Amino acid sequence: MSKTVIYLFHGDDDSLSAGSHVAERVRQVAGEQGVELEVFCFGPAQGALSSSGDSLVRAEYNQQIDELVEAGVPVGACLNAARAAGAEEALTARGITLQFARDAFVRYALEGATVVSF
Repeated sequence: MSKTVIYLFHGDDDSLSAGSHVAERVRQVAGEQGVELEVFCFGPAQGALSSSGDSLVRAEYNQQIDELVEAGVPVGACLNAARAAGAEEALTARGITLQFARDAFVRYALEGATVVSF
């Protein structure tokens, strides 16, 4: 089975909105197309998982990430960054898998995944 990884890195409104929306759109067709979907949040996009503040875009981003998790899409984030931010427990409670980013990136290469970055 082919794999597509939506890699969310940038924390600007356009990247958060487009990246999470594309992940949902891919999820909608992945099964029928024989594609496994995974999402990985890192850098500023991972930081946006812990703080939506007054930003409607960040609130929608967090809601979309939670909906992807609820739909069974593996969503990951960097363990080191989560620990440094004191967010490890909160992210895990949301169903986000924490792992070392280096390990996730190597795994994607070994799996021959197509990685789409936002």
